[in-house]
Amino acid sequence: MHATLFDSLMVKIALIGLLGIGAQWVAWRTGRPAIALMLIVGVLAGPVFGLIDPENDFGALLEPIVKLAVAVILFEGGLSLNFRDLRHAGGAVLRLVFIGVPIGWALGTGAAYYGAGLSLPVSALFGGILVVTGPTVIGPMLRTLRVGNRVRDILKWEGIVNDPIGALLAVAIYAYIIHEGDGSVANVTFDVLGASFLAGIMGAALGYGLTWLFPRGYVPEYLKAPILLISVILGFVVSDLIMHETGLITVTIMGVVMANRHVYSSRALHRFKEDLSVLLISGVFVLLSAQLDWDTVQKFQIQFILFLLLLLFVVRPVTVLISLLLSSVPWRERLFIAWIAPRGIVAVAITGLFASRLIKSGYADAEALVPLSFAVVIVTIFAHGFSAKWVAARLGIDEGKGEGIILVGANRWTIEFAAFLKSLELPVMVADTSRFALRGARKLSLETYRGDILEEALDDKIDLGQFQHMIISTDNESYNQLLSSDLGPEFGYDQMTAMAVEKNSPGAKRGRVLLESETVYSQLIDRANEGWVFSKTRLTEKFTYEDFRANLNEDEEAVALLKPDKRLLLFSAQARPIIENGDAIISFVRPVCPEEIKAARKDQVDDNKADKGGSEKHRSDTD
Repeated sequence: MHATLFDSLMVKIALIGLLGIGAQWVAWRTGRPAIALMLIVGVLAGPVFGLIDPENDFGALLEPIVKLAVAVILFEGGLSLNFRDLRHAGGAVLRLVFIGVPIGWALGTGAAYYGAGLSLPVSALFGGILVVTGPTVIGPMLRTLRVGNRVRDILKWEGIVNDPIGALLAVAIYAYIIHEGDGSVANVTFDVLGASFLAGIMGAALGYGLTWLFPRGYVPEYLKAPILLISVILGFVVSDLIMHETGLITVTIMGVVMANRHVYSSRALHRFKEDLSVLLISGVFVLLSAQLDWDTVQKFQIQFILFLLLLLFVVRPVTVLISLLLSSVPWRERLFIAWIAPRGIVAVAITGLFASRLIKSGYADAEALVPLSFAVVIVTIFAHGFSAKWVAARLGIDEGKGEGIILVGANRWTIEFAAFLKSLELPVMVADTSRFALRGARKLSLETYRGDILEEALDDKIDLGQFQHMIISTDNESYNQLLSSDLGPEFGYDQMTAMAVEKNSPGAKRGRVLLESETVYSQLIDRANEGWVFSKTRLTEKFTYEDFRANLNEDEEAVALLKPDKRLLLFSAQARPIIENGDAIISFVRPVCPEEIKAARKDQVDDNKADKGGSEKHRSDTD
């Protein structure tokens, strides 16, 4: 019998993982909000089909599992909070924390009291919990949006910082409620602030300690990720023993400290924390939504709809607009932030915890908190998740699908190619770690980025969503390979093409190699130094791709295909893009004489006017 139960639980754990990750994959393929899909599959697996019953399946382990998962998720969120992001968003974040939290709490309490009809103590506690906006839902939502860095940073920082604040508000209000007869506000406040201070000190100490140990070789590389995970769990548990929910402060501050100090660790550490966070978010969301049963649903009353409307259209907008009054944030961005406030794991988990405690303390109306919290999560996720892109577009802050091209590695070839693409009105960025190497790009007024793209992208310091393709062209085959393998899963392997450093090298075969001929780095640089140039030729019914090929000289070849909708497709050793009439081929060709330059210029003017190509080769004379 025990073996059967154990096997059944193993099957359900596997099912939870399959459903959660499956929902994430479907969201990636369809562009739909991942959190909404995870919520749907959890409800289907739980109350609809009865495949998962978290309370019966996990019993007393359910609460600690969820709390530890939330702790790791918040720590991972803290790791993404670099103080450099606050250069443009810092003032707004401070306003939303110090002004927005009290206003949001007061308005949320009023909405629960007048809208949902809850008693004032229960309303105050629920209002405190609802100041959170949920990093577990903000993160996946931002992945599907292309808005400015300021908006992204404000929402990201607010979500992660407010989570422990909301939990602590609930702790303080609950402590005041149960000690109303024999305590005072001052004593409760002192206890909460004291425990919060200790939790913050512990988080800072753990973060500082690990970032001191890791670079000095006291921890081997293969143990860094396990030690990091155990340290997060240990810090959370110890703080939680001092006072419930203060562990959230410990892990958040620990993450922020580590984000702003050098760890000097391998990419595996970054990938580990990201993968773990995705797994935990998927699993916990399926668990919590599967926990929703029909008894809970039946406790939802019609009058609660008024509370939800107040929460969506009064509490959040008024809180944000008052907080950001007289700030430097443009009105369009303020309105977008005022609309986006989805709630997630922390709101449901903390509400369920305090609801049971309040019921035991004699507050019968606390039974309504669980169905209300699920309703808030469902409504805000669907309302904000499915409307965010539309609202951003209406407000004019949606940056649309990225059309840019990023060239990693500044050299003669990439700089001239970038200049040519810029002349075709494509956004281009040249990235390199060397200021000297970028000098030529800056002289041509090209956008440049100094830094290690691999590190910057993994730490979310650069938005890869603005680019449709990455061309890797350094003289280091190993680095090119590392960049392709590490960024490929997120950016897309088909959107990354690397220049070959060695002919037919095994490493190059693992990724897309630039040019059908697989011409190596040194040859391309030599040709650029000899004066070779880039040209554009438009294909028509009269001048086909075969005609274009026949018109090429020795060693000249096609580099990219420019579609009418500004998509740039690279020719590679592995695949040739689908070529159609109206496409323009960008090729790398030998230098031409002045007479040919004049003819090419005239043909290019005629081509632009008539929007059709001829049988001549159009060569650029930019050198």
